[in-house]
Amino acid sequence: MLEIKNLQATIDGKEILKGIDLVIPDGEVHAIMGPNGSGKSTLSYVLAGRDGYQVTGGSAHYRGQDLLALNTEERARLGVFLAFQYPVEIPGVTGINFLKTAVNAVRRSRGESELDAMQFLKLARKKAKELGVGEEMLRRAVNTGFSGGEKKRYEALQMALLEPSLLILDETDSGLDIDALKVVSEGVVALRSPKRAMLVITHYQRILDYIIPDRVHVLAGGKIVQSGSKELAQELERTGYAQFTGQAA
Repeated sequence: MLEIKNLQATIDGKEILKGIDLVIPDGEVHAIMGPNGSGKSTLSYVLAGRDGYQVTGGSAHYRGQDLLALNTEERARLGVFLAFQYPVEIPGVTGINFLKTAVNAVRRSRGESELDAMQFLKLARKKAKELGVGEEMLRRAVNTGFSGGEKKRYEALQMALLEPSLLILDETDSGLDIDALKVVSEGVVALRSPKRAMLVITHYQRILDYIIPDRVHVLAGGKIVQSGSKELAQELERTGYAQFTGQAA
């Protein structure tokens, strides 16, 4: 699904990623953990194609395609989805119109027919109910005035409707209480599939109690310095990241 080799990247001339090697096969969930400033969010932004990040070396291939050669929209249409740590507000654009436009853009790219207004509304209501997203949220401007939990629920709804094949969660547990974390995690778990891969980026082990990873990687100093099973996340919760400070320098 995703193969990263010696990926290096800078922002504003500062080197952040210093040689990332990572392979995520179809059907697997991989978690990346690490201290602040280690490059976790930068990795997610580079994979999604966010402006401002300069790739200076290495490669990233998604289903055999050169991911780094594609623009952000092309990556999204191919099934790459980034769930933000802090979802952005889009004043003036209602949630239902935003979602319908996104879903139909993806369907066109797959050669599928677009959903009309009634077909989409029926689908959106069904998925929203499953995720505890009230219909009033669909009528409001995207994320405008939403609480942190509402924003993450709305983002989970986007995932459920778009059905991406590569799901990148950038600290999606940030700012969530226990109930919201459980709802959002259940929405993500429902998307687990042999044809889908996930990269879960987090500081804490708690989200991995719900989204159980196949592999856990420690990112420190711009490099992956250790990998292991799900038990590695539990060890990090006990011991912290002090042992990795400066290890990748």
